[in-house]
Amino acid sequence: MARILTGIQSTGTPHLGNLLGAIRPAIELAHKDDNESFLFIADLHSLTQIKGGSELRENTYAVAAAWLAFGLDTNRSVFYRQSDVAEVTELAWYLNCFYPYQRLTLAHSFKDKSDRLEDVNSGLFSYPMLMAADILLYDADYVPVGKDQLQHLEMTRDVASRFNHKMGETFMVPKELIRAETQLIPGVDGEKMSKSKGNTINIFDDPSALKKHINKNIVTDATPLDEPKDATGSVVWQLYKLVASESDAQAMAEKLQSGGYGWGHAKKDLLAALVDGFAQERDEFHRLMNDRSMLDAELAKGAERARAVAQPVLQRVRSKIGF
Repeated sequence: MARILTGIQSTGTPHLGNLLGAIRPAIELAHKDDNESFLFIADLHSLTQIKGGSELRENTYAVAAAWLAFGLDTNRSVFYRQSDVAEVTELAWYLNCFYPYQRLTLAHSFKDKSDRLEDVNSGLFSYPMLMAADILLYDADYVPVGKDQLQHLEMTRDVASRFNHKMGETFMVPKELIRAETQLIPGVDGEKMSKSKGNTINIFDDPSALKKHINKNIVTDATPLDEPKDATGSVVWQLYKLVASESDAQAMAEKLQSGGYGWGHAKKDLLAALVDGFAQERDEFHRLMNDRSMLDAELAKGAERARAVAQPVLQRVRSKIGF
């Protein structure tokens, strides 16, 4: 049995890229009989960006509701809120003490802002060690990652190996699990979908708001209605093929190539695929957001199960250190 660990930050309501690139694949893995999944909401990581308690709390509920709305079975997986497992911050401190400062300066999360040090807090600088603690605390075998996250996993493997070499075998050294087909979900501008770029699609939005967003913000060219259009180079079609059936995606590509079918038609079909295709998940998400006690109960159940695994691992570390 393989133990798989995945975390999603609570920096906002999960967008289409989060759902297709991380949450849905993680649920598929979690529901396989030979896997044991630890799935968590990384609210401690989110604190590097968000300093408002009510905002962070709301975001955490939204992430929890999204996981459950997409069908996560919490009886088969350990689903928890990171901040409910205090052991992770203790382990992060130990790992910080075993990892060189110079190596942390090479982390992308720091380097991207290193020319604007006023934007860098200590939490952002030591972010890779908290991420390493998230993984090592549960003896995870595999961590699903995109290429942009590989460095942090490499740092996890590095600090685990350093600790093991100096203190004796203690940590399981995890491996990456890359799902190539879901690595890149384009945003409305064609770049990778990201909250920081403001190019996301929120499938939990009211359909009228979603329609306005798609019509206004998805980038298209000025090719006249009657002329052929290149589907493969268009953001509309790239998004449509991710949420529609293979046959419907092929049909849209053929209609675009034939002419007489414009970008407005394509946007309308994309909207229908998003509204109709995620209707059940949208309804369930809003039902859950109106039942916070249920969300709290699910997260508390998961935290108890997570701590039952985390405590022996942490005790193993403390013993090696000399505490």
